Amino acid sequence: MKRSFRRQLTMIFTAVMAGTLLLIFFSGAVFLEKYYIVDKKNQVMEAYEKFNTAATEGTMDTEEFKESLQSFSMTDNISVIIMGTDGKVRLYSTRDSERLKFQLWNYILDRESVEMTKILEETPEYVIRQSRDHMVGMEYLEMIGTLDSGDYFIMRSPLESIRDSVMLSNKFYIGIGIAAIVISAIIIYLFSRKVTKPVMELADISKRMTALDFDAKFESKGENEIDVLGEHMNQLSEALEKTISELKTANNELRRDIEQKEKIDQMRKEFLSNVSHELKTPLALIQGYAEGLKDGISEDPESREYYCEVIIDEAQKMNTMVKKLLTLNEVEFGQDTVSMERFNVAELIEGVAQSCSLLVQQKEGKLRLKVENPLYVWSDELKIEEVLTNYISNACNHLDCERIIEIKAEQKEGKVRISVFNTGKQIPEEDMERIWEKFYKVDKAHTREYGGSGIGLSIVKAIMESVNGSYGVKNYMNGVEFWFEL
Repeated sequence: MKRSFRRQLTMIFTAVMAGTLLLIFFSGAVFLEKYYIVDKKNQVMEAYEKFNTAATEGTMDTEEFKESLQSFSMTDNISVIIMGTDGKVRLYSTRDSERLKFQLWNYILDRESVEMTKILEETPEYVIRQSRDHMVGMEYLEMIGTLDSGDYFIMRSPLESIRDSVMLSNKFYIGIGIAAIVISAIIIYLFSRKVTKPVMELADISKRMTALDFDAKFESKGENEIDVLGEHMNQLSEALEKTISELKTANNELRRDIEQKEKIDQMRKEFLSNVSHELKTPLALIQGYAEGLKDGISEDPESREYYCEVIIDEAQKMNTMVKKLLTLNEVEFGQDTVSMERFNVAELIEGVAQSCSLLVQQKEGKLRLKVENPLYVWSDELKIEEVLTNYISNACNHLDCERIIEIKAEQKEGKVRISVFNTGKQIPEEDMERIWEKFYKVDKAHTREYGGSGIGLSIVKAIMESVNGSYGVKNYMNGVEFWFEL
């Protein structure tokens, strides 16, 4: 495999180890010498404190202190000379005492015989510095000054030994590091086989599960996370097998339900189609005979006029119902094409309101508009006009109390809500959901009075679902509001 997990695991661990060792090498090369210098500085500071205490307490000339000085000088590779105010050397810990004494005299006489490189710390009592003695050609860490007793002192340690130690340490680390990287890479590569083997087994099981072969099981020992994953894969296999079995059973039931639904839908289509077809012919005949009677067929003019008007009126109502049923049938069953376009719905509302104004006046109502112009939406303009006309017509037929119809259009959150409110009675809560059903009437007597068919709101529902819009109704204390959103 080009992207073998085993190979990647080996490379990652090797890279991490190599990076760690490189960081150690870099840190040693850059900071180890500085660390040694700081440590050496701390050593000379501790020695200064001891010398100062011994000079103050008068124990500097004791054999015990001299032995301690020699031990300190040999252990830490620090040369020391302490000279009294009379110019005599009181203590020293190096054979090259004359050179140090010369350096100390130069300090006392405010002269310099060294090339200064860097002052690390300076106080009125002493100076700690990195200096290069041009006479011997070596670089030193040097502390020179006076003790509280007035005695002069100088301590210094060569830096060349520190640099040699740093270089030797880095060489040693490089050799050990390379060996450690090679050995670790081999060990990791061999160890990764133990990890990748069960992973490949899980991959094979998942491949078989993809082919719906659920007989494959992982032989888990329960010792690590991969074994736990294998156990879960076994559980997943069993659960999938059970679920697929249940899905196949449910699928068979669903297919039967779909077939049943298709039969019901077909029956409904046939019903609407048959009703529309059967009513058209008698309606035309009724209307024709009624007009004939009105033209003088009956001998009693008063009776003839009365019956003719009733026949014509009923015929017109049934004809309207047939047209609405046909419209509903077309929308519900997708026979009417939906044309989505962008248009100014504010202009549409104003136009429909103007065309319905005469109907509102006949109902002794007052029409109010609260619409911002322009207000653009995406939908089928002709169908939305029919929805709005149905809402306004419905409002006119249920006007009461103040007899006000208010049409509003509000834009919020990327949608436009259009609502038609009329003052009057509220819709009972138990009827709120059913008013959208075909032929359903809340108040049958009142509906009969204005010739309602119970189809108008069904057409609204079908149109709004065909354009993927939302719709609804809401009761208020003084009336009812029907709304839809685009």
